[in-house]
Amino acid sequence: MKLNKINAAIIAGLSGCAISMLSAPLALAQEATLEDDNLEKIAVVGARGAPRSVTSSPVPVDVLSADDLNAVAFSDMNDVLKTLVPSYSISRQPISDGGTFIRPAQLRGLPTDKTLVLVNSKRRHRASLVSIGGSGTQGPDLATIPTAAIGSVEVLRDGAAAQYGSDAIAGVINFQLKNNTEGGMFSAEWGQHFEGDGDQLTISGNKGFALGDDGFFSISAEYSDSEATFRGTQYCESWFCVNDQSAEYIAAAEAQGQTVHGSSQVQPWGQPNSSGTRIFFNTGYSINSEVELYGFGNYSESEGDGSFFYRYPGNGTIEDLRLEDGSIWNPIEFFPGGFTPRFFGEVTDYSLVGGLKGMTGAFSYDLSARYGYNEISYTLSNTINPSMGNMSPTSFKPGDLSNEETQFQADFAYDMAEYVLAFGLSYLDESYEISGGEEDSYFAGPYATSDPWGFCTDSYTPTEAGAAVIADGSTLDCGNYTTNDVDDDGFEDDGISGLDPVYRVVGVGSNGFPGYSPEFSGTYSRDSYAAYVDISGDISDKLFAQGALRYEDYSDFGSEVVYKIAAIYQFTEEFAVRSSYGTGFRAPTPGQQGTTNVSTRLPNGFPVATGLFPAGGPVAQALGAEELRPELSTNFTLGLTASLGDFTLTVDYYNILLEDRVNAVSTMDVSTDPSSGGAYDNYLNLSAAGVVGAESIGGVFFFQNAFDTVTEGVDVVGTYALQSDFGDTMFTASINYNTQEFDSDPSEYFNTEDQFDFENGLPEMRGVFSVKHSYEDWMVTTRLSYYGEYENANDSPLETIQTFGSEFLFDVEGAYQINDMYTVSVGVRNLFDSYPDPGTMGETCCGRIYRSDSVVDWQGGYYYAKFIANF
Repeated sequence: MKLNKINAAIIAGLSGCAISMLSAPLALAQEATLEDDNLEKIAVVGARGAPRSVTSSPVPVDVLSADDLNAVAFSDMNDVLKTLVPSYSISRQPISDGGTFIRPAQLRGLPTDKTLVLVNSKRRHRASLVSIGGSGTQGPDLATIPTAAIGSVEVLRDGAAAQYGSDAIAGVINFQLKNNTEGGMFSAEWGQHFEGDGDQLTISGNKGFALGDDGFFSISAEYSDSEATFRGTQYCESWFCVNDQSAEYIAAAEAQGQTVHGSSQVQPWGQPNSSGTRIFFNTGYSINSEVELYGFGNYSESEGDGSFFYRYPGNGTIEDLRLEDGSIWNPIEFFPGGFTPRFFGEVTDYSLVGGLKGMTGAFSYDLSARYGYNEISYTLSNTINPSMGNMSPTSFKPGDLSNEETQFQADFAYDMAEYVLAFGLSYLDESYEISGGEEDSYFAGPYATSDPWGFCTDSYTPTEAGAAVIADGSTLDCGNYTTNDVDDDGFEDDGISGLDPVYRVVGVGSNGFPGYSPEFSGTYSRDSYAAYVDISGDISDKLFAQGALRYEDYSDFGSEVVYKIAAIYQFTEEFAVRSSYGTGFRAPTPGQQGTTNVSTRLPNGFPVATGLFPAGGPVAQALGAEELRPELSTNFTLGLTASLGDFTLTVDYYNILLEDRVNAVSTMDVSTDPSSGGAYDNYLNLSAAGVVGAESIGGVFFFQNAFDTVTEGVDVVGTYALQSDFGDTMFTASINYNTQEFDSDPSEYFNTEDQFDFENGLPEMRGVFSVKHSYEDWMVTTRLSYYGEYENANDSPLETIQTFGSEFLFDVEGAYQINDMYTVSVGVRNLFDSYPDPGTMGETCCGRIYRSDSVVDWQGGYYYAKFIANF
């Protein structure tokens, strides 16, 4: 027990807590405990002292076994957690720039940069992507973690910044790697959607090896390949309808789209193509009974593709241009049916952690070092740099993003019999780099300005050069200088007016995702120091308590002290009450401070080029932005636990106050029309700040400490194990109720529509109910996922609000164990082929049927077969 207590104390160390694994025999015993559904699950996060059960922990913790993970027909760890943890949500966004490849998620309604992710109780490095909307979240990419490598997952649903460091505001997710000394497993799974598309193949395996008598080496690998789906209709809107064009045009337009299961549409909506290979290893070796070496790491490569919005003639990109010889050229000559830019991303991720741990009497230590790197490299095809006109290439390398972290940690613990005192130090160096793209991807060609060849005078008459091209037969008409008319779609001139092409100004950079120019490339770095102390133990036979204090000092944000207290009181052997109170601190990441992007968004339900600029840079500063500040949080929980034989129940209320919350401001309109008021002022500010191509930008935004929020809710988790002559049955119910409200006036940064969507855009109620029944060699698992109602507004006057009804998604899987080694299973995800309500507002334009950011899956039913070999 003493060794257990010290080991667990170090495991719970902050921001990379000490011990990464228990000794092999003890860890294997715990793994067996976790995998047996009839035994109470044990967690090592959230409390000091010996590992505690989920009902005796002073804070709410979910423990998911390897069997739980394998019973979900997803290869992406994000989707696995979404299926099993009601308070964890993620959506599929096919047109979301880098979010197509690295998807941001939420825990308890807060973005993933408010959740700390650990592997073997060590901090996991962040992904290279900064989400360009919302909070600009930059968290670890859970998709790089294969299920085959995981022995268990612990989800701590409580603020724990004082225990585990910055980011642990909404909670902590700890992935415990397998540590087997022998044996292993192999699995192969294939599935397809009811629509006949989206084929998915996943092959994974794990093998354990003994290192002499006192060590282990466990290696896991996974390969997955998912094909695209299509859940939209042909692009047909009031401003342009493909179906109204000639047969020749339609054929040419569809040829530029993405073909999915025999269907070709100019605007594909659905799951993108993706594939990846992921490898994890975990190792440990006991030098003697008191000293152990350990290490683990990963390497993964993945790639995916997506599309941007369809570019139709006259949309501001496909426009007539007056070439140097006076002739007229249009991108239609490259793309006769318009074009849909295609976006490709390659993600590389690797990490290495090593350490030495040991104990001398009642004193234990853990010295560790960690390195993590994540990079995403972009490629665009099927597009142009409009400002280059007929000299533009049609594929581009817009640049790379990378995030790098190095951390050194020293953790110590002293066992004082009834109490455990833990303390430690940490140093973290992190950097975020934006690598510039190829010049053509950001180059401002001649057509980024009006009359680039000097054909017309300021008085709108031909110059000598203009007269020469007219003499050669050009249709040049300098007197036709109508500028920036507003057409019936409510937007600036899109080619309908009589403006002569000599005055036409078009966008700069690879259309869809302009490359990173030298002005917006570079490395953003910082370092930080931390020191913590923690004490926990049994104050009496019925009362367990813990307290933690942490000091952090950031080179770019100064220092902060946070704390936490938590306790559980066991009224009887069956019932207990628990509570916690703590403060948190999260410094904006270097990526959030430095990221920039120009992409197509829908601020008013219509696609326009929209620029995101760093809050501390000259562009955003010219528009009124302020330097980012740290976010501060206060977290309170109060819960009840019950353990009545084969029935367990936990009910936990939580309240999270988040001050100075970082979020993107509402998109600010930009216009070159002097009569457009503030929009014209924004254009002048952009131009004065040196933004190349400011004339082609229709909106701009940036991140700010925009407001305070209160996130409040209740988690209910119940399990019941039933044994009978007809087999064993496990019933599980998990319910999350969550609300989010402003605690300050957000109107300075948020328009009315964004305020409404922020508070109402997610279901308040989410539940997961499952039944697992086994009889002899057969097992059947059923799961019901429930999503409550939610609302979305389409305009700032809030005249159009859509209510999305509740949804039930039903999964079922049957498995047969052929012998001790082989198991086969077949299953269906979303058996009744349920979909969320179709969108009825402008935000679901452009061939889209369902809101692409819906947290309710909109791919429909999916069936699969799986083969597993354990050896």
